[in-house]
Amino acid sequence: MKKFLALSILLSLSIGNIAPVMAIEKGEKTVLSAGAEQTVDKKQKKEKKAKKADNKVKPTKNKYEYINLAWWAQFNDEYLNNYIVKAIENNKDLKMATLTIDEYYQNVVMQRAGELPTIQAGFMPGYGKFIGPSGGGFMLPIIANYELDLFGKNHNKTTAVRKLYEASILDEKSAYISIVSAVGSTYVNIVKLDAMVDLQEDIVDLRKEIFEIMSVANAEGVVSTSDLVKANQAYISGVADLVDLQKERTKLLHQLAVLTGDSPNNIQEYQRTDYRKLAFSGAVPEYVSSDVIMKRPDFMKAEKMLEKAGIDVKVARKEMLPTLSLGGGVLFNAKHFESLFTTSNMLWGLGGNIIQPIFMGGKIKANLKAKKIAYEKSLKNYEKVNLTSMQEVNDSLVSVNRDKEKLERQKKIQELEEKDFELSKCKFAQGTIAKLDLNQMEENLLSVNKMVYASNFDCMIDYISFYKAIAAQNI
Repeated sequence: MKKFLALSILLSLSIGNIAPVMAIEKGEKTVLSAGAEQTVDKKQKKEKKAKKADNKVKPTKNKYEYINLAWWAQFNDEYLNNYIVKAIENNKDLKMATLTIDEYYQNVVMQRAGELPTIQAGFMPGYGKFIGPSGGGFMLPIIANYELDLFGKNHNKTTAVRKLYEASILDEKSAYISIVSAVGSTYVNIVKLDAMVDLQEDIVDLRKEIFEIMSVANAEGVVSTSDLVKANQAYISGVADLVDLQKERTKLLHQLAVLTGDSPNNIQEYQRTDYRKLAFSGAVPEYVSSDVIMKRPDFMKAEKMLEKAGIDVKVARKEMLPTLSLGGGVLFNAKHFESLFTTSNMLWGLGGNIIQPIFMGGKIKANLKAKKIAYEKSLKNYEKVNLTSMQEVNDSLVSVNRDKEKLERQKKIQELEEKDFELSKCKFAQGTIAKLDLNQMEENLLSVNKMVYASNFDCMIDYISFYKAIAAQNI
């Protein structure tokens, strides 16, 4: 009976496979026996470890390091800074990104457990009959399994999962930069619409006054009915444009509320600076170094995913190699609990196995080909992200320079329009032009002012786009 139980233990041991870390690098020789010699110099080992440590991406507890809050201070707007802080603290997407990091870290812990031995124990009271009279008894099995990771396959799997974990950290950084950029752009657009609504209200008032003057003139036969209808159409069109601007501003306020983790019902409490005061005091360089692109989180993530794909190919190759496992177990078996832990009632055994895949129906070879294809895809994605990053940085620089040039030209038009309006006011005071003509000149000036304000805020949006393109870096 004892021989049968011992045989059962050894068979059970030969099934489990658990792996220690035994990664073999080029230029190293690893020997399993005690007192083994290693040919790699200790100094080189330290350098390799330091290089690997530098290459690892670690999460940061201070999330403000992601966004470079000092850059936003260049807008000199406390309301904008408050909304950014509120978004960092309450935005739901950012909270999910942080939770995703924790999830990937637990995956690393689970995979790393595969490199360690396992020990399992149990307690099995029972009643039965084997030979002779039936009776009760107790069993306490303790089983240990350990896979010799001679080829580093399990360690490679852990490294691959760790690359996903590091990529999730970079995703979190990208999320913070994107959300904060969205908050800034939304806020600037809201202030822009404040300006558009204010100026449009003045235009509507002027058009209403023009329509009223022309109504009186039409009754006296001075102005034709056709001109009166056109004035009425202009007034109604102005009111419709004002409604559209107000609607768009309300929608952006709703968007800002969601970005900051607040209810859209609270937008009446949302304050912002006067549109005449908002300005950007920073400077944008004429060109950007390629190092900036290499430090973008999306570029670094693509690099991590390429490294993971290369490791997956190594793992797929090592699936063709044999698996070596060791195991051992102890079984305490007794009729009475008080005699359970005596040596006379103990069975123990040690065993091991070597399993070599012979025929798997082409599964292993197909898996290797699939991993190679995945590696090629990761390589192409890495190249694509590199090109896309350069495009985004260059596009943002072009937008900044061209919109600044456009704004300067429009300011010159504004100066000329203001001079023309001042001359019209003098003419009206002298009685050489009618009130209707003065109102029309004022409307032209307001339209030019709208154009200048719109371009000014577009430049601020360009600055935010540049901030996002360089991933909030100081350059």
